[in-house]
Amino acid sequence: MAKTTTARPFPLPPLIAAGVAVAFTIIVSAVASITGFGKSVETSAPIASSQLYFIDRDDGGVGVLTAPDRREVDVLAPGSNNFLRATLRGLVRQRKREDLGAEIPFRLTAWADGRLTLEDPATGRTVDLGAFGETNAAVFGKLLTDAVRTEHAGLPSPSSTAASGPLQGHATP
Repeated sequence: MAKTTTARPFPLPPLIAAGVAVAFTIIVSAVASITGFGKSVETSAPIASSQLYFIDRDDGGVGVLTAPDRREVDVLAPGSNNFLRATLRGLVRQRKREDLGAEIPFRLTAWADGRLTLEDPATGRTVDLGAFGETNAAVFGKLLTDAVRTEHAGLPSPSSTAASGPLQGHATP
């Protein structure tokens, strides 16, 4: 003998509750996206910043130039500064993906809380250089110190002298 079962409808209140939860999540996400609610805001003030171009040279080196006057800050020898090269390669790859050129300089900034960041204003991407260790950040810290000197003092690059100045104690070698 075959058993017959009656189909019981799924209770309506849990379905309504699930629908309300999904709708609420979508609305909150849309409002947060439109208003910018929840985005992190820099809480530290910049203590030094420089806009820089990084130019490949024929000899395999990398020229570091200030913007907008394109004064030479430093020349990185071929095969040296692998972290700096890899960081820039990643940022440049993003520019190429978005069909952006090299006209807009990168922004290197030291913050009062000790952070050092490299920002690509063309793509909006920012790299917190301290996340890769003090030694790696120090390479960029020295460049920033040299760039600030070059920009504000109008002097030739001090790359052969010891680092001091606005970044003393902030990721300089």
